[in-house]
Amino acid sequence: MSVVSAPTKMRTPKEINGVILRRVMPILIGAYIMAFLDRTNIGMAKDRLEIDLGISATAYGIGAGLFFLTYALSEIPSNLIMHKVGARFWIMRIMITWGIISACMAFVQGEWSFYIMRMLLGVAEAGLFPGVMYFLTQWFVVKDRAKANGMFLLGVSIANIVGAPLGGLLLTMDGFGGLHGWQWMFIIEGLPACLLAYVVWKKLPDRPTQASFLTPEEATDLEARIAAEEKAGAEASGNHRLRDILKDKQILLVVGIYFTHQIAVYALSYFLPSIIGTYGKLNPLQIGLLTAIPWIFSAAGALLIPRFATDGRRSRLLVTGTMIGIVSGFALGAVGGPVLGMIGFCLAAFNFFALQPILFTYPATRLTGATLAGGIAFVNTIGLCGGFLGPYVMGMMQDTTGSKLSGLWFIVGMCIIGALLSLMLKRGTEKPQLAPVAH
Repeated sequence: MSVVSAPTKMRTPKEINGVILRRVMPILIGAYIMAFLDRTNIGMAKDRLEIDLGISATAYGIGAGLFFLTYALSEIPSNLIMHKVGARFWIMRIMITWGIISACMAFVQGEWSFYIMRMLLGVAEAGLFPGVMYFLTQWFVVKDRAKANGMFLLGVSIANIVGAPLGGLLLTMDGFGGLHGWQWMFIIEGLPACLLAYVVWKKLPDRPTQASFLTPEEATDLEARIAAEEKAGAEASGNHRLRDILKDKQILLVVGIYFTHQIAVYALSYFLPSIIGTYGKLNPLQIGLLTAIPWIFSAAGALLIPRFATDGRRSRLLVTGTMIGIVSGFALGAVGGPVLGMIGFCLAAFNFFALQPILFTYPATRLTGATLAGGIAFVNTIGLCGGFLGPYVMGMMQDTTGSKLSGLWFIVGMCIIGALLSLMLKRGTEKPQLAPVAH
């Protein structure tokens, strides 16, 4: 890694946070932009896959969702390996394998090859998101963690803002070099991940004491404060082993809420371009530009809301409020038509990544060490099954009813359940409390 001379005077915790955000976060955001772009670009290709390869909406929904099944099965092993070998090496490995497999999506021939490639992509990418969530627990204390998580999740929003118009533009390359436009899209969007993996290897330190941009005193003090918080939370909750996670009602609540959240996120990611295509006679680039609009709002939510989740009561209120926002947005999208529907999707997207970074602060207040790494992966593993269920139900209901909007009501119902579950959340050092009441 490049060597940068460290300052001689110890800075305040706020100043140190600023330095870490500037030096570490751009690399992580870049990695997640590539990851989300490569896992969701099939949303732009959906209609072309149906025309060119005969893949039905149900088969498309299955293929879109199969990514999450293999991804989920590989999450916990991946995070435990990263805990042992370090984030720098493991994130680099993840990026190289998913970049190659994503580019190879250009060569699918039908439903079964589509399914196989999506499953391989899930295995390759497994561990990136929970790995980064665990990585950030090693760099930020609890009160600053939701803000850091929210900044990382900007990668999803940026990927959709940039990816949808880019995908629409690449689809216009149809016939160039004897390939379909969707084939060029997979190739051109997949291979850059391999190049960014080299940057991760050269620039990303595993922990504060390995960072050249912190003094030894600053790094040691930061790691000590984080370790003290983790120990206090784990002792308060009694979670010291991986199997204890399965008995922790609060971790299970987080899993349930995240499951409903992921149903909503990936239903919109994979089916929004197709829904927008029903709004009128639009070319692929126009659909891509309109698809980007809700994700601009999701970026705003990720930047504006998580920073207020500085304690348990505020976090609980924000989780409940954002779940209600997602419910309202999808309901409006289902009944509103082109204009009100787009407003509804923007409302839902605004709340997507206002909620998710707050939700992932809960495990770190109850777990520590390898148990924390495995616990975060467990939350993501089970929650991401919603990433399979959402696209599958959307595709099945489209084929059954002939309407691309019919599956939205399923999303609404699931997110109502998530909102009700959120009323029972509490942090590791909080006393039990059933609802967010004023103190």
